[in-house]
Amino acid sequence: MSVSPAYRRIAAIAVTVVAVIALFFVGFYVQVPYVAMGPGPTVNTLSDVTVADPAPGQAGKDGKTVQKQEPVVMISGAELDKTDGHLNLTTVSVYDGLSLFDALGKWVSGRYALEPREQVYPPGQSNQEVREQNAVQMTDSEANAQAAALRYLHRPTKLTIAAVGKDAPASKALKVDDQVVAVSGTPVATTVELQKAIRGHKPGDTLQLAIIRDGKPQTVAVKLGQWPDGAPKEVAGTGYLGVTPQVLNADPKLKIDFNVGDIGGPSAGLMLTLAVVDRLSPGSLTGGKFIAGTGTITDSGVVGPIGGITHKTLAAREAGASMFLVPAANCAEAKSDIPDGLELVKIDSLDGAVGVLTGKTAKQGC
Repeated sequence: MSVSPAYRRIAAIAVTVVAVIALFFVGFYVQVPYVAMGPGPTVNTLSDVTVADPAPGQAGKDGKTVQKQEPVVMISGAELDKTDGHLNLTTVSVYDGLSLFDALGKWVSGRYALEPREQVYPPGQSNQEVREQNAVQMTDSEANAQAAALRYLHRPTKLTIAAVGKDAPASKALKVDDQVVAVSGTPVATTVELQKAIRGHKPGDTLQLAIIRDGKPQTVAVKLGQWPDGAPKEVAGTGYLGVTPQVLNADPKLKIDFNVGDIGGPSAGLMLTLAVVDRLSPGSLTGGKFIAGTGTITDSGVVGPIGGITHKTLAAREAGASMFLVPAANCAEAKSDIPDGLELVKIDSLDGAVGVLTGKTAKQGC
């Protein structure tokens, strides 16, 4: 039995309509396992930012919230120098929950890159858990920024114990808030110095730690143990103490706080550090220029790499920056896509960054 041409046309049209409907359904409603990453907001660390009072999650007396302006870097208890220009921290915007059409639109725009979702949101972790981890990283970054700036400025700091592992070798000898002064006669003032002093010994070695507890100097003995399973390869064979150290401000009059808004991660460390240095030292670091940058920082002033460097350089240039401070380890990627009119300067330390900005050190491009 033959099928009439009219019936075949109707069937073809029906199949096409169903296919188009299915395509649009998939395109608009089915999420793809990718996120879009692109230029994010930039924040001038020398300027003010709008904050909520009271902060989100904190109840006010009348239950009302107002918006007010506060410095990104708040410092009290010290004479502050006037600042000018910009020292902008930079961020990457991440778009999650993309449909197929959303993802294609972001990719076609040329402003965004598609990355596997698991690189940003690891399997087994909720979005909230990732945000909380990013918030902790920002808090740690702010602490390192304060410590690095104060050490650079030769202001008083102290190396203290922030946490002690429950069953760690140090659990019976050290307490939270103990100030560590020396390890078996070797003075220590930063986390790196403490780690180096510890890792110079083997499991089973007993160390004499000079500490200050409740204002009183004393010495405690600790027998080092083995690192737990899963420890980094570089610590294999070295002694394990089991504490988390941190460098704190030791001037009770000086208070430093940060208002960075809804920004997470560790990559604002360098720019926050430079803002503290600029406010607490004479002269301008910017010379009135618009400078942006990125990079993690340790309490000893070492600048480390970050992710999304090309998105950050684009955001900086679009905001008006003429110079961008790039962590040395990110230079190869950064120079692969340099926005017109933006000068890239390689940075590996706080000393180097301040030297470049003040003209005391020659600039080294990427």
